[in-house]
Amino acid sequence: MSASRGEFSSRFGFIMAAAGSAVGLGNIWGFPTQTASNGGAAFLVAYLVLAFCLAYPALMAELVIGRHGQANAVTSLRKVTNQAWQKKFAFMVGFGGIICAGLILSFYAIVAGWMLSATLEPVAQLAGQEQAGTWLSEQSLSRNLLFTAAFIILTVSIISKGVENGIEKWSKRLMPALLGILFMLIIYVMTQDGAMEGLKAYLVPDFSSILNPELLVNALGQAFFSLSLGTSVMIIYGSYISKKENLVSLGAYVTLIDVFIAFVAGLLIIPAMYVAQAQGVQIFSAEGALLSEDTLVFQVLPALFTSMGNVGIFVGFAFFALMSIAALTSSISMLEAPVSYAVERFALKRVQATWIIGGIIALISFTIVFNLGTLFGFVITLTTKIGQPILGLMCCIFVGWIWHRASLLKEIQQGCPEAANSFFWKVWPWYIKFICPLAISLVFANSLLS
Repeated sequence: MSASRGEFSSRFGFIMAAAGSAVGLGNIWGFPTQTASNGGAAFLVAYLVLAFCLAYPALMAELVIGRHGQANAVTSLRKVTNQAWQKKFAFMVGFGGIICAGLILSFYAIVAGWMLSATLEPVAQLAGQEQAGTWLSEQSLSRNLLFTAAFIILTVSIISKGVENGIEKWSKRLMPALLGILFMLIIYVMTQDGAMEGLKAYLVPDFSSILNPELLVNALGQAFFSLSLGTSVMIIYGSYISKKENLVSLGAYVTLIDVFIAFVAGLLIIPAMYVAQAQGVQIFSAEGALLSEDTLVFQVLPALFTSMGNVGIFVGFAFFALMSIAALTSSISMLEAPVSYAVERFALKRVQATWIIGGIIALISFTIVFNLGTLFGFVITLTTKIGQPILGLMCCIFVGWIWHRASLLKEIQQGCPEAANSFFWKVWPWYIKFICPLAISLVFANSLLS
């Protein structure tokens, strides 16, 4: 690997960076909302099954491609091909992932901007600035544009510093802080009235709805979204891993951390919803449907924090600070996907490429802000429920059908010499070749037929 590309300096650094990419608003905002909207514990069970049986094998495929290629997503995919049509296919998948990452960041920055403004709102209250507090807490064009831009600038400033001094350095700081705040909030919420009812809804499944096609598609999309699959992100992160590291265990660690954080986030958000409901906040409609899915945490939780009195100001600050940290650890990985391509393909300096691409994404975000009602949900569905699973499927096809088996084993054995005799190698190549493509295709076919 050339020194100019950069590399994670430690195993812990990669795990924190990759887990930081995986652990974001998809876990702490998206997963609990999806769980509450799709049958509670039934969605949790489907998510866990799909995360380990489909998302983890796909994650390993992307990491192996990246470390073998030691380059941006498009170049890394092309390095496992031999024929002209395969190279064109590699470009479509790699560049499609880069586009998908940029589009996700464009709506992600808007939500993260809401998190930033919600973090500052308790500060404005403590300072006696009621007018500013009201502006920070209410939807408005000016607020959305300002904080979307602020979040993109924050992300750009980290990515411009490179792999070790930017991505790794800040991931190692932000991830432990995220975990600390999350657990403190869970302990507090569990002491409130209504929390046990929410815990029951979260952990006791109704298996009659577990095969619902919409539930399965949402669970699959959530598993791929939370692990940053299908966006070229994990291919890029794989390219920054030392050849001495054991990819099999690294991939397992990242998946376990991601699923664990999603599960723990559900332990906070779902009980908190029922606590708010016990205090008079309407959560569900008369038909039992969840109200305001996209803005759930901004309507339910502030009402809960207000009911706590003065302590609610500090709890609200801690919660939205947590959400902002989670957003930042993911956004830096999503911006890295197009930046790495621009730097290596067009020989741009990292700082220059970062600001140019950050500016393009900001323009897309502003377009969504101006058309929030029509574009926001559309972009989320297009990228997370359709684009990511399909692109993740394409990576599985690359590893299972295009990459020569002997070359694939040789790559995995770097850092894991005993791989040839392991259970992983006996199962994974066949799994990635047949089971993953078939299962992902069946989930989508079932959804279309329904």
